[in-house]
Amino acid sequence: MVATRIGAAPALWNKVPAITLTFWVIKVLSTTVGETGADYLAVHVGLGAALTTGLMSTLLVAALVLQLSRRRYVPWIYWLTVVLLSVVGTQITDILTDTLNVSLYVSTAVFAVLLAAWFWVWHRAEGTLSINAIDTRSRELFYWGAVLVTFALGTAAGDLATEALGLGFRLGVLGFGLLIVAIAAAQRAGLNAVLAFWLAYILTRPLGASLGDLLAQAREYGGIGLGTVVTSALFLAVIAALVLFISLRPAVPLREQRP
Repeated sequence: MVATRIGAAPALWNKVPAITLTFWVIKVLSTTVGETGADYLAVHVGLGAALTTGLMSTLLVAALVLQLSRRRYVPWIYWLTVVLLSVVGTQITDILTDTLNVSLYVSTAVFAVLLAAWFWVWHRAEGTLSINAIDTRSRELFYWGAVLVTFALGTAAGDLATEALGLGFRLGVLGFGLLIVAIAAAQRAGLNAVLAFWLAYILTRPLGASLGDLLAQAREYGGIGLGTVVTSALFLAVIAALVLFISLRPAVPLREQRP
């Protein structure tokens, strides 16, 4: 699913990668790492939710500064930022749920409204939500803000479906996967490409979280039992290999990309 480029300055480079199968694979894997990595640091290492969030937020700020300092898309910086956003977004929802006892129904609704409001402001300011037009500082800031909220929303919606509603991890992977397939089919049938992209982007978060929990959680809790360390290490290794692969390919300037 590829968003449509609208009104960007042709001399600049887009700061977001082309939307290919590799993009979606890395996105799902990064959300899985966000789920399992956050659980590992907060629970198994014993840092707790607050310290984990503080540590990861500090690293995220450093990654964002590095990302914003570049004039073009740099794969390893971009995907490092996504992984850290995944962890922080997960922790935001987990703190609301586990520490502040906010209902998953409430947090899901609040994040959905917040994301809709963010998109409205973004569109009013820039005239587009296309990720093929992230070619100014303001658009990039809008983009990363939206990504953070999608991670928090996806975490809340995924936990709501798999835990509060009792669907379980396997049905969660199947259900969210089928919804993404349905969105892809709807786009082919005429659904707006930008809308299709963002809907799929949101759903990859609960898909990745459900996949991570399925692999990492013990069998008595409905998982396969690989553990958070093995699952996180495995997926990080795959992400690193894919990022290395795309880094070796020549970059394509925005004016040469195709919608």
